[in-house]
Amino acid sequence: MIIEPARIKTNLDFVLEKIGRAAEQSGRLAEDVKLIVVSKKQPLPLIRAGIQAGIRDFGENYPEEAVKKIQTLSDVRIQWHMIGHLQSRKAAVVADHFHFFHALDSIRLGQKLNSILEDRQYTLPVLLEINIGDEESKFGWSAGEDRLWSGFRADIEQILKFNHLVIRGLMIMPPVGLNPEIARPYFRKTRQLRDELCRQFPEIQWSELSMGTSVDFEVAVQEGATMVRIGQAILGPRTNL
Repeated sequence: MIIEPARIKTNLDFVLEKIGRAAEQSGRLAEDVKLIVVSKKQPLPLIRAGIQAGIRDFGENYPEEAVKKIQTLSDVRIQWHMIGHLQSRKAAVVADHFHFFHALDSIRLGQKLNSILEDRQYTLPVLLEINIGDEESKFGWSAGEDRLWSGFRADIEQILKFNHLVIRGLMIMPPVGLNPEIARPYFRKTRQLRDELCRQFPEIQWSELSMGTSVDFEVAVQEGATMVRIGQAILGPRTNL
């Protein structure tokens, strides 16, 4: 595989420019949106080239694949985000190696993570995964209908008892569509849900909305995303690791 750092830098600058324009359209600054470059199924030399281009936040979906990269690059000051579904039996990998967890989708998983973190004596910032399209194939709290929102209160109160987890906001994956405008109502509804949770739980810093990928990140930013997860638009097609 031929690694072209200059191409990655060009792609990165192009994406950052689009993020900046979309942020301006929503009355914000480009700095208000964190770019997380998805590096799953990407080889280590390509990630090194991304670091050389200026990338400092990487997102991974598979703990075992990620930990090898994290350990190899332990001398580099970068942030690792776990953005995929996490099985409880792999919770220790995330607790030990990641800086941010985007996909807390159940009380059971929160309890497991908190127990491990309590043993380690440190905390982990997390996002609650919301199934905004009420899709059977996806994880998280169902929130496609407003009437379901009131049911979150008891679960969030329980998660707040896990004092080694720090809730920072919400994460979603909207129903897949080739037209980014299809995702806009889901992004908007997620922002509205975040605003409602801010009123219900003012003690929580609901500062983050992780939403938007390579196909729809501009719309996500226009609708309030503070984190976008973009991979192939910057690093190119994934390989089979």
